[in-house]
Amino acid sequence: QVQLMESGGGLVQPGGSLRLSCAASGSIGGINTMGWYRQAPGKERELVATIINGERTNYADSVKGRFTISRDNAKNTVYLQMNSLKPEDTAVYYCRALLFLRIGGPQYQYWGQGTQVTVSS
Repeated sequence: QVQLMESGGGLVQPGGSLRLSCAASGSIGGINTMGWYRQAPGKERELVATIINGERTNYADSVKGRFTISRDNAKNTVYLQMNSLKPEDTAVYYCRALLFLRIGGPQYQYWGQGTQVTVSS
């Protein structure tokens, strides 16, 4: 059984910073991609940032220059450093992983339960 456990959300003032973490646990053969998505009230879930094979990164235009995604391969953990936060960054942030349960096997998608980020004065 694979689980993604997120942490680090909370309430922060505009211009502040937060760091989200997501740890994958369970019987994992390997991880291809890890990433962060977010969903604000009344809106669809959208991509924030992804990191492929622990190296290649991709960001939504709205967060470029403010957010940084990184990964600790040894810990199967992905981080999202969020700086210069704005009220429009308020959302539930979800971790997503594309991983293999065994080497050479098929790839599966897993989601975390989400962590709330609120940017408000």
